[in-house]
Amino acid sequence: MRSTRIAAVAAGVALMTGLTACGSEKADGGGGGGDEAKGGGSAVQGALAALKRASTATEEKNSAKASGVQKQSAVPGKTLRVKTEGAFDWSSGGIQGEAQVTVAGRQSEVRYLSDGMYMKSAKQTGGKPWSKIDYDELAKQGPSGALMKDQAQNNNPARSVQLLLASGKVKAMGEETVRGKKTTHYTGTLTLSELVRMQSKDLSESDKKALEKQFKQAGLEKEKIDLWIDEDDLLVKKREVAKTAKGTGSDGTVYYSDYGTEVDVQAPPASQVSSQGPGAGAARS
Repeated sequence: MRSTRIAAVAAGVALMTGLTACGSEKADGGGGGGDEAKGGGSAVQGALAALKRASTATEEKNSAKASGVQKQSAVPGKTLRVKTEGAFDWSSGGIQGEAQVTVAGRQSEVRYLSDGMYMKSAKQTGGKPWSKIDYDELAKQGPSGALMKDQAQNNNPARSVQLLLASGKVKAMGEETVRGKKTTHYTGTLTLSELVRMQSKDLSESDKKALEKQFKQAGLEKEKIDLWIDEDDLLVKKREVAKTAKGTGSDGTVYYSDYGTEVDVQAPPASQVSSQGPGAGAARS
């Protein structure tokens, strides 16, 4: 059960940034986005131009409040529900923040910092209230752990926008109201191979190949990304779904608000932190 909770806490940061990661180097070269697309052009050009503006506006805000739910299913008929609610800052390049993560009705306070995640739960470990999941140790557990480290240290909510922008696979679905805000809904579907190849530069080539193999073995073939952008070019909702033919996979939805909110998060005192939890559980669960 502990390894499952650690995996869920690790998934919390992935939920906020994206189920997958896309480096900014790829995004800046997104096909078709430019001023010439603003005034019309093809539908794809217009959508790409809108996403380019959203990518810039969202990333420049540096912080936001976020709430989301991710449903994970490794076995048909059995779903793990992870709810995350908190505030996050990405001004330093990666995600830092504090959140309440609820797994199967049990809530934990989690602090995401540059070097790792700190988890506080009702059940203490080694007589201390906090336990730490170190990103470097997590990365040693295999490609999934390396991906999680990469997401935490290099990504932010704009990356989901950049992923569709880089792929050029996007379609505007029309206007919709999301929590009282007027938005435009955009959607796109990418193959798992494309997603792996678009990972951030910090992932090694061997990790990318291993991830692609892992995805194929799990039966994952594609991921659908839906984004809702408001009139200020800010991402206010996203949904990312990756399913197998057997019905397993993941489905995550996040809402963003209060862009520019102040986020001040500190590591717990060392005297209150137990020795590192099993990174293997986070990487392999």
